[in-house]
Amino acid sequence: MFDVQSIRKDFPILTQKVNNHDLIYFDNAATTQKPQVVIDAIVDAYTKTNSNIHRGIHTLSQISTTLYEQARQMVQTFINAPHDYEIIFTKGVTESLNLVAQTFGEAFLHEGDEVIVSAMEHHSNLVPWQIVCERKGAILKFIPFNHDGVLDVEAYKNLFSEKTKFVSVVHVSNTLGTVNPIKELIDIAHSHNVPIMIDGAQSVQHFPIDVQALDCDFFAFSGHKIYAPTGTGVLWGKEKWLEKLPPYQGGGDMIKTVTLEKTIYNTLPFKFEAGTTNYVGAHALGVALKYLMNIGLENIQQYEKELMQYATEKLSAIPQVSIIGNAPHKAGAISFEVAGAHCSDIGMILDKQGIAIRTGTHCTEPIMQFYGVPGTARLSFAMYNTKEEIDYFAKVLSTIALMFE
Repeated sequence: MFDVQSIRKDFPILTQKVNNHDLIYFDNAATTQKPQVVIDAIVDAYTKTNSNIHRGIHTLSQISTTLYEQARQMVQTFINAPHDYEIIFTKGVTESLNLVAQTFGEAFLHEGDEVIVSAMEHHSNLVPWQIVCERKGAILKFIPFNHDGVLDVEAYKNLFSEKTKFVSVVHVSNTLGTVNPIKELIDIAHSHNVPIMIDGAQSVQHFPIDVQALDCDFFAFSGHKIYAPTGTGVLWGKEKWLEKLPPYQGGGDMIKTVTLEKTIYNTLPFKFEAGTTNYVGAHALGVALKYLMNIGLENIQQYEKELMQYATEKLSAIPQVSIIGNAPHKAGAISFEVAGAHCSDIGMILDKQGIAIRTGTHCTEPIMQFYGVPGTARLSFAMYNTKEEIDYFAKVLSTIALMFE
């Protein structure tokens, strides 16, 4: 059974007070809090086993290397990847997306070629493609979405041409909460023999991911959004594509042999892990994933679905509140406006009551432009949030709404 009170005890930060109120943390799409087992893993690694990986024959280096590679195997299990060497550790989803955009662009994009992304992308899955398309003379095309925040799949089908070389699309919108029909988008791309990458930054913590069942070509996510440390991330790619892509960076560990005249690159996954990686963070990421697997992603998904429905009902009951994005399938986040109030004012007043939310454009300025708003207030949930917290939030928000009438 899912026991939220037991889970909350695993997160020490949730016991503190902010502005003399119990902390209510509703900014989980920005970053999640860390359970004690993850904090302990970081402390233990630095106090007992810290040593650079893959380089030393001494005991500490061997232990540190083992912990790092065990974390890679844990990621493989967590997303059901075929091979552990397809798991590339990065510093976050932004680096993962940039890695693919830059290396695929270098190897396969030419003048006049086309890349498809959605109009609801986070800047980290938009700007890298703008950069590479500008550099290569390629064309960036966009899947539109409607006022409910739902992608237009028919329009997506019509974007393909013989010039289409790549698709990169977000799984769950960090702003709208929309769960996109990823499997359908993948199948359509593959029907045109076009590879596709999925930005899983806002999906992997909310429900199970099986990259083999999805059959995507690349999948990326950040550690800090899934209860792991900052500065950690994952890029999974099909072996056939990772072998074809050139290295992203040069330096230690991505080399096999080096002479003054030529370098022979290392095998996967090391070809894409130049320099000293965040090996302690990767180990802690593996610990976080194991912690989640013990709870059960299906259990988390069901509980958070109830939170989303409950919060939506509470917000909808406040006359002055308008929810931005009403897709039938949502996860993780709810964006909203309060009539007459700027989102920053809402956030500051809520903070005085110990309630942490996110306000602004959420690194999705094109979405704000579509709705004609300067920004939104955003609730985003994690498995440690409760209906009681939502009740208190709704009570405070109702008072705020009356202030701006």
